[in-house]
Amino acid sequence: MSETRSITTAGAAPRGQRRPSARLRHSPSQKRQARFGYVFVGGYTLLLLAFGLLPTLYALFLAFTRNGAFVGVDNFVRVFNDYRFLPAVLHVSLYIVYWLVSLTVIVVLLALVVHAVKLRWASSLSRFVFYIPGAIAGASSVMLWLFVLDPTVSPVSGLLHAMGYESLVRVVSLDNLPVVFTIIAFWTGAGGWIVIQYGALNNIDPEIMEAARIDGAGAVKTAWHIQLPMMTKWISYMGIMSLAAGTQLFVEPRILSQATRGVVPEDYSLNQLAYLYAFRQGDFSGSAAISIVLLAVALILSSVFIFRGKLFESD
Repeated sequence: MSETRSITTAGAAPRGQRRPSARLRHSPSQKRQARFGYVFVGGYTLLLLAFGLLPTLYALFLAFTRNGAFVGVDNFVRVFNDYRFLPAVLHVSLYIVYWLVSLTVIVVLLALVVHAVKLRWASSLSRFVFYIPGAIAGASSVMLWLFVLDPTVSPVSGLLHAMGYESLVRVVSLDNLPVVFTIIAFWTGAGGWIVIQYGALNNIDPEIMEAARIDGAGAVKTAWHIQLPMMTKWISYMGIMSLAAGTQLFVEPRILSQATRGVVPEDYSLNQLAYLYAFRQGDFSGSAAISIVLLAVALILSSVFIFRGKLFESD
């Protein structure tokens, strides 16, 4: 009986003293940090509502109405029957496939190579060089590539001539455009993603890498069996963000269309077609229907990346 009493009272507080509260008490500095956190999150939330959620709701309203009257899916049917819609879907689809595949393979490979460089100055210099093109705005990068792709003034004109291209019009022919846009997008955006994937590699526990080295795993086996599986979430995140950017293809074909005097069609991408609906035809309902289709496709494909990449699962 005495043993039982000692066990049950072992964790009790002495008489005259209160047991410590189960709730954690935050210090004044922690409370201040929490308030600053709410301020930053609140600012983002307001911007998300103003430029994300509200425009989406307004687009939904326009997509299912015409002149203020509810018309169901009539706007979507009219857009789908437009002879320009399916070619635009094919153009954007090809571009996204080329863009995501090249981005995933080459960016991850370059990040692994940069991470494997042991000299700190060489690693820092390579990351800086990769990141430089990302500092150039989208329209400016397209203007730069207009000169690179023109065999008459290009610094790589010898290569273009060897490939059989004698003019800019031939380089940016309709069949070549998905590859051209992929090259431009990769040159502009890959550097930032290399830096992000490099940071993901730095988060891998050094003890795991050391254990692999002791077990005799080479660079290729270590990358395939350890580094790549532990980078899955970051690769998925890159895929989601790049997919969102890829579906918004607009600046590149529009500038090339103006530079080539119509060789690149004005309705090449879905965003361009939505622009024509709104500002050439005055049909904002049709334009909204296209934007909702783009949003739905992006959400579905992003969901695949999220669940396949286990983006929100804790380790």
